[in-house]
Amino acid sequence: QVQLVESGGGSVQAGGSLTLSCAATGYKYSRYSMGWFRQAPGQGREGVASIDNDGRTTYADSVKGRFTISADNAKNTLFLRMDNLKSEDTTIYYCAATGAWSPGGPSLRSTHYTFWGRGTQVTVSS
Repeated sequence: QVQLVESGGGSVQAGGSLTLSCAATGYKYSRYSMGWFRQAPGQGREGVASIDNDGRTTYADSVKGRFTISADNAKNTLFLRMDNLKSEDTTIYYCAATGAWSPGGPSLRSTHYTFWGRGTQVTVSS
């Protein structure tokens, strides 16, 4: 059974930094994409950053140059380093991973993902 558990969320002032972590257990796919998404109340789930098994990455325009996605395959952990945080980054962040099918590269499309974490709250105060 695959489980994704996020951690590292919290409150920070604008301009500050946070690093989110996502620990994956029971995940055994060698070809995959993993990603970070966020969803504000009443809005759809937005892809923030993604990485595939070859280390290729992609980012939403809104976070390019500020957020960095990385993975520690030995520890089955996904990270999202968030720098220069803005108030509009405030929301719940979710970790996701593809299943038996993967898109063949990093993807910001939520429909490509099978497994989801429960989310971690990030609050940025101005």
